[in-house]
Amino acid sequence: MAIPGNLLTTAMAVMPHTDVDRALEAALSLDVPFWPQLPNLSYYEDMYVQAAEHFPGMVLDVEKRRLSFSIDRFAEELEGVLARFDQPEQFDISTDYSVVYHRFLDIDHTRRPAIRGQLEGPISFGFNVLDQNDRPILFDDTVRPFMLEFMARRLNVQLEHLKQRNPNAFMFVDEPGLQFLFSAMAGYSDVKAKTDLDQFFAMVDRPRGIHLCGNPDWDFLLGLDLDVLSLDIYTNAEIFSAYAASIQRFLDRKGIIIWGIVPTGADAFEKENLDTLTGQLERVWAVLSGKGIDTAQLLHRSMLSPATCCLVNPDKEKTVEKAFDSVRILSRRLRDKHHLDE
Repeated sequence: MAIPGNLLTTAMAVMPHTDVDRALEAALSLDVPFWPQLPNLSYYEDMYVQAAEHFPGMVLDVEKRRLSFSIDRFAEELEGVLARFDQPEQFDISTDYSVVYHRFLDIDHTRRPAIRGQLEGPISFGFNVLDQNDRPILFDDTVRPFMLEFMARRLNVQLEHLKQRNPNAFMFVDEPGLQFLFSAMAGYSDVKAKTDLDQFFAMVDRPRGIHLCGNPDWDFLLGLDLDVLSLDIYTNAEIFSAYAASIQRFLDRKGIIIWGIVPTGADAFEKENLDTLTGQLERVWAVLSGKGIDTAQLLHRSMLSPATCCLVNPDKEKTVEKAFDSVRILSRRLRDKHHLDE
């Protein structure tokens, strides 16, 4: 099992820090570390901007913090990009686009149970990047197939670098846009999304999974060919626990669930403590147990994390770091209670 379970800890990568060393220290404090994305440090660190590096047609305005797409530029640049499709460096993240990624790769991770990377997923990227007519590029039948393959190659190159540092490395595909698939405003059907995501994941090396903080159709998401699913259970506990049949099938396929339980927003964090968070999580597990899911199997195939990313706290990185501390303590408490180190 490349992705560990047994309630070990990890977290989402987007962090409010502007101090690279401090961000890395926080990421490395968890069982399964990751390289932080620091958009408050630089617009290049924005998850959409990082995913856009080397993508033909992109128009990046760092001063105005704006990323857009030009179909004319896409046509001009596409041939050159395709001529370099066999060059891994075209799909990697450069030092200009992440000051942390290459620092992370230089660290010895051999004793870790696993390490993790991430990249913005094609659905969210395609929803959020607009062309010259303010239309999402996801709706462009010429751009979308190229985007799926380009993003798959980006994931594979990063994963290969991580596996050289730890053979149990895995990837998050960050897909916040999936919660909008079933909105009347989306203009992109779940049937088309399923076809595109199946095609996309067929090109992505394992192990891989999806992270999102929103509330999508969980039957849809759990039915994708994923190895790991990371979600905000703090907000979505009641809804998610209603999908026991799909959760059971996901577990039977040896999927790992990462339960995002500790809030990172300052107000929500101050309202909670270890006892309340433990109670919330165990109530979800009890509901699933009552629907036939074996708790021992579930915990064996589970990890813990903060509930969400947060960039807007008045205390900047302090509450986020406290949330990381709480996740570690909560993990230790639950691992001891359920004898997961035996």
